[in-house]
Amino acid sequence: MKAEPSIKQIVDKIIPPDAGRGDLIPVLQKTQARLGWLPREAMKAVAEKLDMNAGEVYSVATFYNQFRLTPPGRNKIKVCLGTACHIKGGRAVLESWERELNLKEGGTSADREYSLERVACIGCCAMAPVSVVNNVVEARVSPTRVKGILLDLELKKKKRHGEKKRK
Repeated sequence: MKAEPSIKQIVDKIIPPDAGRGDLIPVLQKTQARLGWLPREAMKAVAEKLDMNAGEVYSVATFYNQFRLTPPGRNKIKVCLGTACHIKGGRAVLESWERELNLKEGGTSADREYSLERVACIGCCAMAPVSVVNNVVEARVSPTRVKGILLDLELKKKKRHGEKKRK
């Protein structure tokens, strides 16, 4: 059985040999795409490879809201607050997700089951307000519909756990 590569090995493969400080944001984007988030170890490896101070890397990662400093949940929920979604009640939908999950935007539940984030635009304006749940676009989401989507996720989770027990 092949061992998983370390975070440092992953970062080493991502960063081209001729990379410099000006490549920091694309390197962080690629690292996050590969790992799903930016753990401290990855930021240290990036800093070392780009000959930077780890604090500088952390500063950039915390400045831009595209970077996650916590691991995402198994169920990734994105709520669009672009113009069309905002006008059609996107803020109320986001607040409903926050209430139902007992989670603030940008956070991950303690059991790592859910993560919730706000996005600027999904590109489905005609279906506003929109949420994306595990890469599936949910159109015309209302605060009450949030409960139904969550119920469906919970039922799938129970089914998944039931199948694991039978195996």
